[in-house]
Amino acid sequence: MASESNAPSAAALGYAPRVQRTGATGALFGLGRFARRKPLGFAGLVFLAVIGFGAVFAPLLTSYGYADTDFTARLNGPSAAHYFGTDNLGRDLFSRVLYGARVSLGISFAAVLLAKVIATTVALFTGYYGGWIDKVGQRFVDLAIALPRLIILITLIGLMGPSVSTMIILVGLTNAPSSVRLIRSAVVSVREEPYIEAARALGATDRRIILQHLLPNIFHIVMFSATVTLGAVILIVASLGFLGYGVPPPQPDLGAMLSGTGLTYMRQNPWMAVWPGTVITLVVFAFNVLGDALRDVLDPRLRGSR
Repeated sequence: MASESNAPSAAALGYAPRVQRTGATGALFGLGRFARRKPLGFAGLVFLAVIGFGAVFAPLLTSYGYADTDFTARLNGPSAAHYFGTDNLGRDLFSRVLYGARVSLGISFAAVLLAKVIATTVALFTGYYGGWIDKVGQRFVDLAIALPRLIILITLIGLMGPSVSTMIILVGLTNAPSSVRLIRSAVVSVREEPYIEAARALGATDRRIILQHLLPNIFHIVMFSATVTLGAVILIVASLGFLGYGVPPPQPDLGAMLSGTGLTYMRQNPWMAVWPGTVITLVVFAFNVLGDALRDVLDPRLRGSR
């Protein structure tokens, strides 16, 4: 008979207890695991972090203001003095791209937050109660989705006047209906789960069921929808700026930088349109791949299989 000292350890058999990591160590460990499992999504996250850092700390990263002009340095290409070159008024393009990204990302984040709060509230209410409430709510959603969003935005912004707050409210309100269907389908699926029936049998109120059982189990859908919607909203904000309905000048806007002087001086200095167009493209792509990765990581039904 083998003695206890010769018996294989739990670690040798693969049954070593898992170390629980909390705080900053746990966050770094989770980020590293996310990078290994979803490298493309992690690359998108890193790129968005870099762009976000540049947008937030733009005054510290450039020596020029977005409205500073230098007529002796008009239409210059990239150089050590001006990393992205200059525009037709001698303004530093690197500075204008950073400040433009701050405006576009700020409006987009605020608009998507507003849209998801509205969409989640409507989806939880109509999806949980069902019946005529759900039917009436979904007909209004269908009507809102059928309307041409960009045309409505141009009309309303033209009437109210372009400003940051106006764009946040209008873009958020017009993007909320497109998310209601997706979130509602998740609510309808979760409300039929046995633990929801058990909560009802134990006397839980509707509010408790919605907030403590439904919402946590559809949160991954909301997060996935938000990241993907951010890419689409950035395109909408850029389109409004391109058409002249963005934030008023001299505040830079990535979409506005593509139109007007960006098109007029395309042959003399193509960098005026290349840099803002590249940033918009990469930001939209990064949000899309990050959204796909977050959906796989946050979905409780997929978490155990990865």
